[in-house]
Amino acid sequence: MIRDGSKTFYTASLLLPQRVCDASRSLYGFCRVADDLVDGSSDSRAAVDTLLGRLDRIYRGTPDNEPADRAFADVALRFAIPREIPEALIEGFAWDAAGRSYQTLDDLHAYAVRVAGTVGAMMSLVMQVRDPAAIARACDLGVAMQLTNIARDVGEDARNGRLYLPQDWLAEEGLDAEAFMAALRPSPALAKVLRRLLAEADRLYTQSLSGIAMLPAACRPSIHAARVLYAEIGRAVENNGHDSVTRRAVVPTPRKLALLAQAVTASLQSAPTSTAPAIASAQFLIDSVATAGQPIHPPRTLDERAKWLTELFIRLEKQGP
Repeated sequence: MIRDGSKTFYTASLLLPQRVCDASRSLYGFCRVADDLVDGSSDSRAAVDTLLGRLDRIYRGTPDNEPADRAFADVALRFAIPREIPEALIEGFAWDAAGRSYQTLDDLHAYAVRVAGTVGAMMSLVMQVRDPAAIARACDLGVAMQLTNIARDVGEDARNGRLYLPQDWLAEEGLDAEAFMAALRPSPALAKVLRRLLAEADRLYTQSLSGIAMLPAACRPSIHAARVLYAEIGRAVENNGHDSVTRRAVVPTPRKLALLAQAVTASLQSAPTSTAPAIASAQFLIDSVATAGQPIHPPRTLDERAKWLTELFIRLEKQGP
C-alpha cells in the first residue's frame, strides 16, 4: 500500500530502523484507508461517521477485523498516541470531502496541520520522542510537505473540483477563484502565488531541522530524506516555470539517490535550536501529547516481559469493554 500510494514516503521509510519502519507503515496504512474511504464515498458524512466508529473501537482495544485497524490499534497503544491526533486527521479528510476552501494562509495551515501535521506528530511518537518542541517541529515538517503537494497538484486538484491556494493571495494577484477553476491555465499571476507558497514550505522545512536533531540518531537519515525529497518537488515545480496546471513536477530517480546521500550527511550534522513558536493551529496536537499516557516500551528480559504483560492487562481492563 505504501509502495504504491507514496513513492517518496516509501523511499524515505527504507532508511528507518526496522521497528520504527514497521510502526510507520502501520500508521500509513490506517491513514491511507481512512482517506480512501472518505474520498471514494458518495456520502462523505456517513464515511466520516464510519471512521469515527472504527476509531472508537480501536481506542477501546477492540478494533475491527481489518489489517489496517488492528495494526494501528497496536501502534496507538504501544506508543500512547492520543486519540485527538487521528481524529484531527479524519476531520481534515472531511474538510476535503466538503470541498472546503481556504481564505488565508492561516486557514490553509489549519487544514495542513490536520492532514499532514498529524502524521508528523505520530511519527515523532513512534520514534519515542514526545518533547513539545519536537512535536511542534514535526508538525512544521508535515505542513511543509502538504504545502509542497498543493503547489505540485494545482491542476489535478482543480480538475477534481478542489482549490487549496489561499484565496486572498489569488485576489492580490488579480485572480478570481471561480474564474480560475472555470478556465484552468498557467499564468504569471499563478506563478507568483505558487512561488509564495513554496517559500512558506521552505521556511517550515528549515524550521523543522531542529526537531529532526532531537530524534534518535538512527531515525534522522530517514526524516532528512523525507524533508529533502519533498523539498525537491518544490524545486521541480520551479523548474517547470511554476506551471502546475499542464505539467506535473517529478523528481528523477538519479536525483532521488543523490538526495538520499545528502540526507545521510545531514543527519550527522548539528542543527541550530529553533525558538519559533508552533503553528497556532497545531497547538492542540502538542497539548494532546503532553496530557497523554506513557508508551509501553517493548520488554527484553523474561521478568520485563512478565511485568509488561501484567501492565498491559491492567491498562486494557481500565479502558473497559
